[in-house]
Amino acid sequence: MRYMASYDLMETVRNTNQWLGASALAMASYPAFSMFPNPGLNWMAAWGEVTERTFSRIVVKPDWNIPAIPGNDGQDHVVSAEISLSRDFGDLLHFKISGRPTPPRKVLLVAPMSGHYATLLRSTVISLLPDCDVYITDWHNARDIPVSAGKFDVEDYTLYLVDFMKHLGPDTHVIAVCQPAPLALAATAYLAEEAPDAQPRSLTLIGGPIDPGAAPTEVTDFGHSVTMGQLEHMMIQRVGFKYAGVGRKVYPGLLQLSSFISMNAETHFKAFSDQIGRVARGEAHEHDKHNKFYDEYLAVMDMTAEFYLSTVDRIFKNHEIASNNFTVAGRKVDIGKITTVAVKTVEGSKDDISAPGQCVAALDLLTGLPDSKKASHLEEGAGHYGIFAGGSWRENIRPLVLNFIDENSGDPQPKAKKAANKNQAA
Repeated sequence: MRYMASYDLMETVRNTNQWLGASALAMASYPAFSMFPNPGLNWMAAWGEVTERTFSRIVVKPDWNIPAIPGNDGQDHVVSAEISLSRDFGDLLHFKISGRPTPPRKVLLVAPMSGHYATLLRSTVISLLPDCDVYITDWHNARDIPVSAGKFDVEDYTLYLVDFMKHLGPDTHVIAVCQPAPLALAATAYLAEEAPDAQPRSLTLIGGPIDPGAAPTEVTDFGHSVTMGQLEHMMIQRVGFKYAGVGRKVYPGLLQLSSFISMNAETHFKAFSDQIGRVARGEAHEHDKHNKFYDEYLAVMDMTAEFYLSTVDRIFKNHEIASNNFTVAGRKVDIGKITTVAVKTVEGSKDDISAPGQCVAALDLLTGLPDSKKASHLEEGAGHYGIFAGGSWRENIRPLVLNFIDENSGDPQPKAKKAANKNQAA
């Protein structure tokens, strides 16, 4: 009950702040006050509007809101998100474009499960849709998953990726963004041994912690500064009575959001102060830059406790991927078994989450892959967000990734194997 009380207390604080904001906005907006103009009331209403919106967005899953895609026929084609494969802890989502022939590039975007919804990659999806047939992993909020669904840790996450890759077939190109990069690499290695014909054509790893020890950051330092017992005691709570996952142990999204904000507290404080000023002066609007960013940034989801703890323990503390000692269902996954899947890493020189060196370490683990199928790119001046959704992605990285996909869209079988198959057929 102690953990559930903590969860409900956080939700109570959030609800209270949302109510205070709505109350301040309503009170300061009474028409009667207009008879006695007072700039203080404008600022009170502005504070209430920003505060109410801020605390209400925390528990809302954002919509995809993908705009129509212009086609070569001169028409705009409507995009709809459809579930291609459904699971308890996450779905495989397909962005279907009505009236448009299916592009030859089939892309699976592996979205991070690190506190935000898959909609964090909305701009990435929008940028790929004109040229690709796009699928994405849509992870569920742990607070909404009943305890009866069981556990979900890094091994289960890896097996979900394996199932998704099998479902899509071998002509798929996988792009893993941030947190899932090491597990996407492990899933590909798992397929290399268990179902080699289901391996994707290419694997692009963007800003992921393959080897967190290669370039320490605040994230990796925190993982080493606390014990697993301390981490469980400080971070893990049970879902309260308000949600379907009541009783499930989770790492609450609110705690993750607090961590995100504390890393750049001054920047966020200034952003909200400036927004209150714009609202008071009548310069803000529903879809301005501030609301567009924070409506997504503030929408957080809970992670299962076992996923969060096993990620910290196995990926960041014990470096199981970096040392090629990762196991799934009791079987060691050998990354060196990947021999046909082309792999590209992308890093940003100013990435303070997964610093340069962490992601490119994947190439050293691919001992069975020829150098001709390995590639890497370091984007100068780009931060963590910019390498998959910002200007650096749109202008430089996206074209490089599409070229990499095109270069590796043929039959991945070695020539010797092709010859052997041809002789056998003869």
